Parts: sequence; C-alpha cells; structure tokens
Amino acid sequence: MENDAWMLTAEERGNDATRLDRRRPDGAAWSDGNNVRPLVHGATYFAELLRAIRAQRAGDLLLFTDWRGDPDERLDGPGSEIGAVLAAAAERGVIVKGLVWRSHLDRFQFSEAENRHLGEQVAAAGGEFLLDMRVRPGGSHHQKFVVLRHPDRPELDVAFVGGIDLCHSRNDDASHRGDPQPLQLAAAYGPNPPWHDLQLAIRGPAVGDLETCFRERWQDPAPLTRSPLVRLREFLNHEDVHADSLPPQAPDPAPCGTARVQILRTYPNRLLRGYDFAPDGERSIARGYRKALRRARALIYLEDQYLWSPRVVQCFAEALSANPRLRLIAVVPSFPDQDGSVSLPMNLVGRVAALNRLREAGGDRVAVYGLENHAGTPVYVHAKVCVIDDVWASIGSDNVNLRSWTHDSELSCAVLDDSRDPREPHDPGGLGDGARGFARNLRLELSREHLDREHREEQEPDELCDPARAFDAFARSAAALDSWHRNGRHGPRPPGRLRPYRSPQMSRTAMALARPLHRVLVDPDGRPFLMRRRNDF
Repeated sequence: MENDAWMLTAEERGNDATRLDRRRPDGAAWSDGNNVRPLVHGATYFAELLRAIRAQRAGDLLLFTDWRGDPDERLDGPGSEIGAVLAAAAERGVIVKGLVWRSHLDRFQFSEAENRHLGEQVAAAGGEFLLDMRVRPGGSHHQKFVVLRHPDRPELDVAFVGGIDLCHSRNDDASHRGDPQPLQLAAAYGPNPPWHDLQLAIRGPAVGDLETCFRERWQDPAPLTRSPLVRLREFLNHEDVHADSLPPQAPDPAPCGTARVQILRTYPNRLLRGYDFAPDGERSIARGYRKALRRARALIYLEDQYLWSPRVVQCFAEALSANPRLRLIAVVPSFPDQDGSVSLPMNLVGRVAALNRLREAGGDRVAVYGLENHAGTPVYVHAKVCVIDDVWASIGSDNVNLRSWTHDSELSCAVLDDSRDPREPHDPGGLGDGARGFARNLRLELSREHLDREHREEQEPDELCDPARAFDAFARSAAALDSWHRNGRHGPRPPGRLRPYRSPQMSRTAMALARPLHRVLVDPDGRPFLMRRRNDF
C-alpha cells in the first residue's frame, strides 16, 4: 500500500504557507515511527497528563491550546487542580505557554471568566497565557492539545491531542457516573452529566509536528482581537497581548513506534487579514475524511458529538452508495447539550437531515446509537473519532459538522499503523490493506465498553473483528436494552449501554420555523451562509 493512498499529500492539504509539510527532507506530509495510544475517558487522560507535567523540570517546555479552561478542575483528586499544577510547573522553571479562546460573554454560557482566571493564575507564576480571538465572526478556537518537551530528556517528549478540554465535566471514567465538578447540560443528563471522550498520547516525531502547529499560532502577528471594546479592556486591565518569543525548537523526538501520523486542521479564511500560516484557510480535516472515505469498503465506525449537516455527511453517503457491503455505525448524544437554546430547533433539523441523507444512501446498513450508563442516565458523547475499515483512524477536536470543517480552528490526527492485527489476516476493506493494529484495537476497545464485553487476549479471535458481525452485535445489544426499558425494566438488565438513537420531539411550530431558516439562512450550526463565504471544502 502506498503511503499516500490514505494520507493527504502536501499538495492535497491545500495550504502552501504552513511549515508542517516543509519539515522533512523528503517533503512527506506525515511522520513515521510514532507510538500512539488512545486514552479513553477524561480520567485516564487527566491522570497521565498530571504525571507528565509533574515530571517536568526547569528548562522544559509546556505548550497548550484549549477551548475552555477551568482552573479548579482536578486532574486526579484534591491538590491536582489544573491551574495550580500549571502554576507549580512555571514556578519551578518550566516554560509554560498557553493559548485559549477568548470566547463570548459568560452570560451566554461560554467561558470568558474561567479562561481569564486560569490565565491570571498561570501568568502570576511566571507562565504566559494569551486569550486568543483571532477567529472569524461567530467562530472559536476549538483545538485541544498539549505538547511537553524536555531538551535534555527527549525520551520523555509527549503530546496529547483530542477532544478533551481542561475543564469541568470532562473527568469521567468507564463507569460514566460523571465528573464531581460538573457543567450543567440538558436535564436528561442529570446533575452530574456522564461524559464520553477520548484523547491521544503521542510519542515520536509527530510531537515536533504538533509543536510546529502551536508555534504557528503563537507567532501569528495579527492582534489577538479586532474588537475595539475588547482592545480597550485589554489596555485598561493591563492584559498581556504580545506573545513573548519561544526558545528554538528542538529536533524531533526519535522514532519509537510503528504509527504514521498526519496532522489535519481546519482554519477559516479570515476576512481582511488572514493567518500568515494559512492565508486562505485550511480544510485538511475535511479533505482527509473525503480521501479516506473513498477507500471505505466494509465498516465506518464513528463517534461524534454532533453529526449534523447533510452537506458534510455527503461524502459518507457517497461511500455508502458506491459500496453495497459498506456499513456505518455512529454513536452520538441521545439529547442536545442544552434545553431550549436558541439554536436547538435548527440543530435538530440539521441532524435529522443528515441522518436522512445517510439512510437514503445506506438503508439498513446505517445504524445510529446513543449511550447510557448502567443507571439508565444518558451519556453525553463528546468524542470525535472515526475508524475506517480498521485501517485509518482520526481522533481530534473536530466534529462532523460545517462548523468544524470550515469555520472554527480544529486539529486532528490521522493514524495509520504499520503493524498488522495479529489475530487474523482479515482484510476488512478488500483493497489489500489489512486491518492495522491501532485502528482495530481502538474500535474494539470502544465497542467492548459499549457492549459490556470483557477484554480478550490479543491473539484470540473476536467476532467484533468482522465488520458484519460487529454491526449485528451492536444491533442486538441495543434492541435488547431498548426492549428491557419498554417492558418496565423487569428482570436483569441486559449487558450493553447502547440505545437506538431517536431524534428528540419538536413542536410543529418549532419545526415549521426551523426548516426554512435551516434551508435558506443558516447551516445546522447556526452559522449564517454569508459567514461561510470562501470556506468550501
């Protein structure tokens, strides 16, 4: 299999200005020899992140980007609040630099106050923290990654990439009882909303690629905001608005694994003055999906917070139409995150339209599920994961919607493991690719949790390896649990956490108002069509 059969070439990325594809002598748009591990659940990620930060010492480098940061969020019990952990690192001489979306006002239930507080705590300890509003109108910086470098101990270099913010509600585990420090979601999720999420731990040369992504944003010469009012407030509050220089970038860590990693991103085309590292924006996330989906033959496994917009899912629908054996399993939230929000009707219409398009293309080969914990409380699915034919996997901050594919800043990692699955020579895609260790093991780990199955030995055959049998296993488990609920929960609860997804009911008035707005004025994310100008993928 040629390397570029699944991965984007530098030309296909469509962004000549980025340094990402000029870093290697051979011009490859990806790195080889990486060790990549999935950290399923916030509790798993936070505990590992805490250990890694506490192991840093003077002269080491800690870089992070985030959508929201809550300084009092505990990584692993009392005394591990993220603000205090970052401040302690800065106090012992670690070079700490952070970029967090400035966000909208807190009265709109976004994150300005929390992000400001975290920044003040880090800055007071000697770190540097910038509130970044270099986005298109109505957009956000949604990237969530941490890079830890150690100039005299490069074997410790690591990057964490995915969908988990350093904030409340994320610190849940496989039991899905929720984070003791919750954010309020829709009433259906209860006072401690269960939360399903995922992050990657990456070691090897890809750490250098991720550091380059941070440096591109950090060194952006554009002002942090264009708003005159915000700039006045920055002046009056003596906010740090100029990024200090970073130390020279160290050589990439040595190869230490078998995974090829490609960094995929979304940057919008900003009006007036664009990003110097992406003057026309970048759509490599959307382009990466479209290229990989053209090779899909057996199974697309998707976990996604939104799965909105028929325009975005069109590439999934085309794959289903072109390949009659291809199946799609999607795991999504059973309910939107907020009750009664302004965008709720249009969001629901957008999801219904997207699912209808997928089912038109794939019929009963398309299955969509929600999750619940063993107490019957819905689990909010915040993960952003796609596995195609147990070969190509993508994990990042991006959702399957127009906002993530065109409008906000996003970052994802496409992973293609050189190691083959040792359990069987099964070739799920039928293109001679063969199942790859990382992609298959990731899908199996997630599937076993959702089906309440025990972990099996690596060499032992597993029915879930076969795409058709895995598809049927999901359907049986969801049907059994759904039947148990409908029959009054009598008798033992069936194993599994899957329920067939059913769109929440909307009033006729809301549906009548939302449908024309969705078709004429806005996309399913509430973004006016005018704001999507020059953002096609």
